[in-house]
Amino acid sequence: MAISLQSCSIEKYIPEDRKIYTGATIEIAPDSIIKNKEGLKKELRSVISPKPNSKFLGVYPSLYYYYRNEQGKTNFISKWLYKKFGEDPVYQSDVRELEIEDILKNRLENNGFFYSMVSSSFEESEKYASIQYNLTVRKPYRMVKFKIDSIPEPLKTKIEKITEDSPLKIENRFDLSNMKLERQRIDSELKYKGYYNFNPDFLIFEADTNQYDNKKFDLYLNLKKNVPQKAIIPYQIESVNVYPKRFLKDSIEVKAERYNNKNYIQNPLFFKPKYIDKFITLEEGSLYNPENSRNTARRMSSVDLYKYVNIQYSQIDTTLTDSIGKLKADIYLSPLNKRAIRTELQAVTKSNNFTGPNLSVTYTNRNLFFGGEKLDITANLGYETQFSGGNNAGLNSLEYGITGKLTFPRVISPIKINDDFFEYSIPKTITSLGVNFLSRTQLYTLISGNATYGYTWKANRFITYEINPVSLNITELLNTSDEFDNILDQNPFLRQSFEQQFISGLTFAFTYNGMIGSKDKTQWYLNSTLDVAGNSISLFASNNDGNSPGELLGLEYAQYAKADVDIRFHYNFGENNDQTLATRFFGGYGLPYGNSEVLPYVKQYFSGGPYSVRAFRIRSLGPGTYDGQANPDINSDFFDQTGNIRLEGNVEYRFPLFSFFNGAVFTDAGNVWNSTPNPIFNGTDTFSSNFINELGIGSGVGLRIDVQGFVIRLDLAAPIHDPALPQNKRWNFQWDEPVLNFAIGYSF
Repeated sequence: MAISLQSCSIEKYIPEDRKIYTGATIEIAPDSIIKNKEGLKKELRSVISPKPNSKFLGVYPSLYYYYRNEQGKTNFISKWLYKKFGEDPVYQSDVRELEIEDILKNRLENNGFFYSMVSSSFEESEKYASIQYNLTVRKPYRMVKFKIDSIPEPLKTKIEKITEDSPLKIENRFDLSNMKLERQRIDSELKYKGYYNFNPDFLIFEADTNQYDNKKFDLYLNLKKNVPQKAIIPYQIESVNVYPKRFLKDSIEVKAERYNNKNYIQNPLFFKPKYIDKFITLEEGSLYNPENSRNTARRMSSVDLYKYVNIQYSQIDTTLTDSIGKLKADIYLSPLNKRAIRTELQAVTKSNNFTGPNLSVTYTNRNLFFGGEKLDITANLGYETQFSGGNNAGLNSLEYGITGKLTFPRVISPIKINDDFFEYSIPKTITSLGVNFLSRTQLYTLISGNATYGYTWKANRFITYEINPVSLNITELLNTSDEFDNILDQNPFLRQSFEQQFISGLTFAFTYNGMIGSKDKTQWYLNSTLDVAGNSISLFASNNDGNSPGELLGLEYAQYAKADVDIRFHYNFGENNDQTLATRFFGGYGLPYGNSEVLPYVKQYFSGGPYSVRAFRIRSLGPGTYDGQANPDINSDFFDQTGNIRLEGNVEYRFPLFSFFNGAVFTDAGNVWNSTPNPIFNGTDTFSSNFINELGIGSGVGLRIDVQGFVIRLDLAAPIHDPALPQNKRWNFQWDEPVLNFAIGYSF
């Protein structure tokens, strides 16, 4: 390390008549107690300039690259380092200390510390210099009373009502920034009351100290002179005009269709007024309110039919009265293409050494029935083959299917539901129907069909609900080989999971996503799901002997309840919050009952892979302490390793590297278990109080390529604790056996 630091030494490059500026410090000498002294210091430090050159481990690599480049002692790598990390030097002569003293004094006055004094002094060495600003801070001025003055009625009464919740309280010190924020708050509240033309700059605060000699003041809020009459009256919406298929009005006059006190202007018909009307919260006769505009734009955007939603207001030329003005609201909607085709090609690599391409093509038809409906038809084709893997070498898999999804931007229900109940957004009704064909050479053929009917809606910006009252899945196993029948004979749990061909139930999901929008210091995410199957269908099932599983239409049906929760927390820090400590916890449990002794195979949990414990290949971890390689007579790799209980925790430190490249260091832990032992695993798969010692743990490093939110992720991880090994050998960092994960998007 010493050699590395020495190699970045810059002292020999600094000109003799120059000194590198190393930064500034602030010393405050108050004559009274200052509340939130550190906050004041932080504000004062923010106005000090220039900023010194960046340092790393006590040296200046950015200046080293600069000086090397200036002297022409460069090669390709040096030029690249200079371009990415080099900085022009900041010298002592660049500091304008007298200007900064005036700025600091002004900032103190803005915070109520009038008549304070500021001085500065340099501390110098042979090649470096720093500066210290010394602030003598006087006792601040504090407010005695706050009064609204010189504002005409009824505006005065409304502002008085708004300022009842003002942060400007008695005994608060004079603070100019708080006054500016208060003006903006008052303006925002007035906008909600119809004051379309009001502006925060029309208000002025005045402080009066004449009545006091002990650093007290009275604060008055006044209206500036020559404020136009149109700014101090509320505005009412006189007409609402909706253009469902144009961004700007055409020159051709089109007769408006009147519906629910709105004018719908379209020719030919594009969006039926009775369906589009519920998305528009603007109403004739109501006062102007910007929240209604935002609600309308958000609701219309959620239909997934429009590129742009443009709401324009214009004042109607009528004689202004002393009480109210008139507005016309025009809503211009620019639709997306009616039809679209999207193609996706993926390369798939699985834990069982299967590799191959997967192609999916989606056809989209928007506004199918002139009510904002959206039809998606997706066809997929995938082929996988196994290049190595012992008993499974040479196997291949062919999968193809088609799914149709029809989305209605409204509630379709046998029970009438009032749309007014959903203030933030209108729920969507989603129906889907699909069929899938899977052929695994030398093993079996599986045909499955699925259908769902349900609703999804956003309760607010962060919370989303999804409920599917109807969720059906039917599978049929065909053309099983002798080898596959032998596998099922050895694993009765696996046989039962395939035998239950009919799944009918209800699913419910709740999501809180606090990670959208701006990057706050702390962010939370919560998703919980409930999946219950087989209860209602059991009323119609047949059971001939009372002991065998019930059937419906000749198909054995599943009964289970499954619930899980996914909690994530991000702590953002560093400059511009560009570094993140990301954590996640996942817990899930599935309970088979009644007609089922085990969960259907497609409903079981697995662990390992790029979105799980990354040091273990996908679906290869667990259940419990089971070692998939320990018994070569049992061919289970092809069906992965699953359970009905899953616990998992992750922690990851994310940091920027350069350009759109980001790095990460992470540790994952998790596993799956069975609540009822599977005889094939010899008691190694069950959940117990010793589960902590059965977690698979791994650590690694990652590279993320983040281009405008599209993330390509590479993670290299190795096991630290492998529960499949003997107890005295589990703790072992297997750095020479890393697993490389490739994925799209962040893992959590």
